[in-house]
Amino acid sequence: QVQLLESGGGSVHAGGSLRLSCSASGMFSINGMGWYRQGPGKERDLVAMASSDLNTNYADSVKGRFTISRDNAKNTVYLQMNNLKPEDTAVYYCNANGRPFVCATYGCYPGDENDYWGQGTEVTVSS
Repeated sequence: QVQLLESGGGSVHAGGSLRLSCSASGMFSINGMGWYRQGPGKERDLVAMASSDLNTNYADSVKGRFTISRDNAKNTVYLQMNNLKPEDTAVYYCNANGRPFVCATYGCYPGDENDYWGQGTEVTVSS
């Protein structure tokens, strides 16, 4: 069973920093792995994404402030968030696209490619 375990959210004042972590388990292979966020009354939007070959992509609103990194050996992605602003307040969701392990009585094999989500971690930035 695929699980994405997130940590690192919290409350900070504007200008502060937080580091989010997300570790994936139960996956045979992972393509893109990254972060989305959903602010109050808003849709869920991409924040940053890292591909399996470590190419990165950022939302314009976080460029120069946030840095995504990925440890393929640990199936873990990090989001270093600096110079946080009140508008960064949101629930941050880890996302991983890839193939899960599917296990039956005769063994385990790679399943179909799919998107997986963490449970979300809250980030609150006060002015």
